[in-house]
Amino acid sequence: MADQQPGSILIRPFQPGDRDGWNPLWQGYLTFYKSSLPPETTDLTWSRLLDPAEPMYGLAAVLDGEIIGIVHYLYHRSTWSPGNYCYLQDLFTSEKARNRGVGRSLIEEVYGRAQADGASRVYWLTHETNTTAQILYDKVAAKSGFIQYRKLF
Repeated sequence: MADQQPGSILIRPFQPGDRDGWNPLWQGYLTFYKSSLPPETTDLTWSRLLDPAEPMYGLAAVLDGEIIGIVHYLYHRSTWSPGNYCYLQDLFTSEKARNRGVGRSLIEEVYGRAQADGASRVYWLTHETNTTAQILYDKVAAKSGFIQYRKLF
């Protein structure tokens, strides 16, 4: 990996030592969506993000050695395409990262990785009230027009 220039943002895969930098952003993401998870689920999520046998991946946006943004994504099959789809599941940045292009950089890195891995699309969901994020999303992707339904168990 090339040396990071001071003041520049580096997007890279999570490393085992990133847990302490990842966790506050993960918790911030959950808080933003008024959610919480048992510690065991957070532990499992972290271990999946680092397990090369899992189809789940994570990237960190790093500024001067500090993780200031995270994104999680996963691949799954589709009946509509021979290539996998890439679901961008979670995207969050720290307050200091806002309006610096970090979210866009994380999305674009997922785009590049998904394309290189043969995925035919990247997609994600956001809450209808997350209007700030939608300003960015409207610039980097098209709304599908689909409405999500779910049943929890």
